[in-house]
Amino acid sequence: MEKKKLWGGRFSEGTDEFVEEFTESISFDKELALYDIKGSIAHARMLGKQGIIPKEDSEKIIKGLEEIKKEIEEGKFEWKKELEDVHMNIEKALIEKIGDTGGKLHTGRSRNDQVITAFRLYLKEETNNIINLLEELKKALLKKAEETVDIVMPAYTHLQRAQPIRLAHYFLAYLEMYNRDQERFKDNLRRIDQMPLGSGALAGVDFPLDREMTAKELGFSKIMRNSLDATASRDAIIEFLSNSAICMSNLSRQSEDLIIWNSTEFSFVELPDKLTTGSSIMPQKKNPDVLELIRGKTGRVYGDLIALLTIVKGLPMAYNRDLQEDKEPVFDAVKTLKGSIIGMTKIIEGLKPKKENMEKSAGGFALATDLANYLVNKGLPFRQAHHVVGQIVGYLTAQNRELESITLEELKKFSELFEEDALNILNPKYVADARKTFGGTAKERILEQIAFWKENLTEK
Repeated sequence: MEKKKLWGGRFSEGTDEFVEEFTESISFDKELALYDIKGSIAHARMLGKQGIIPKEDSEKIIKGLEEIKKEIEEGKFEWKKELEDVHMNIEKALIEKIGDTGGKLHTGRSRNDQVITAFRLYLKEETNNIINLLEELKKALLKKAEETVDIVMPAYTHLQRAQPIRLAHYFLAYLEMYNRDQERFKDNLRRIDQMPLGSGALAGVDFPLDREMTAKELGFSKIMRNSLDATASRDAIIEFLSNSAICMSNLSRQSEDLIIWNSTEFSFVELPDKLTTGSSIMPQKKNPDVLELIRGKTGRVYGDLIALLTIVKGLPMAYNRDLQEDKEPVFDAVKTLKGSIIGMTKIIEGLKPKKENMEKSAGGFALATDLANYLVNKGLPFRQAHHVVGQIVGYLTAQNRELESITLEELKKFSELFEEDALNILNPKYVADARKTFGGTAKERILEQIAFWKENLTEK
């Protein structure tokens, strides 16, 4: 039996089965079902209030949509692939439920403005969810920073020991990075939070719609001014994917740090058992799978961004069916990013630093720069001071000795400017606390940063 389409009036034959399979989107866009119903209820209420359809028809439509919503929430709704997408499935179910009156719902709108309205409602909610998850991650980092103010560790450049810092400084660094991620999503939300409904297919609508009423009911703060732009643009969604990719990059970098620190060779931290896995063959293994998957899944989100950029780059104005492909990358990015933020938050909460190993590694030649700065403070030009300390490093390396083992007598062989107080430089905590500039790793500066964030992190 030929399957009749809601739009099939001008066609003389049924749709080929291949086309049914190739063009359907219900397999993934049913994710938008509740947002679609929310948009339809607001639209129906506005149609009734404006007298575009009878008030009783509006109420009948709304009642039918609420019943369909309940069926979807309870998992009782039957999705039909031949109806193409989430919008046609719901509209057909409404007509079957309340009769021809259900067909009046589509008055004054097109699937073009309908779909992007539902998509923006979805993205508004998920962007807020991501903002809230990032807030929880920031809180976890702040708490860990408070716990580790008195632990000193080596910081790295080129994965070589560079200078000693307080471990809290590291956690606060990522707090800053995730805060910028959060700010990007908040800023993006202003461009997502704009209502396209009422734009029709592309040119606007020849019914007296009250777009302000619909926008208010749907919670949009702004109405899109241009109907072509409203139906064709996806830049706010690309921006969301870009923000997601940047955030995943930060999560991936921190994952890499903690994977390295968790290795036997570093042994700087211990990951909680409940967030690691074992090996099927090697009983000693405790694998950082959550962190590795965050690192791996970052590539997926990069791919989601590139996919949508590629989809839109050659589209003529206005709506084209290519835009059906905008949803799966976003659904994937949302799921991946939310899971990764939750995973990192749990890791940070359960992370146990190995203080002794960190502090043992914080000394040695990581103190060399500060020894050079000591000479600078005594009046020696930095380049000469750099050369002197380089000679000291070479001297000790040849003897397989660490910097802490050097005596004042030995230091004076390289420069008479060294005095007894130069030996203070051989204490990593002393060195860390010498970094008193704003934003530095000195304890007093870290406590200032902690106080700032305690005041500025939100409760909800």
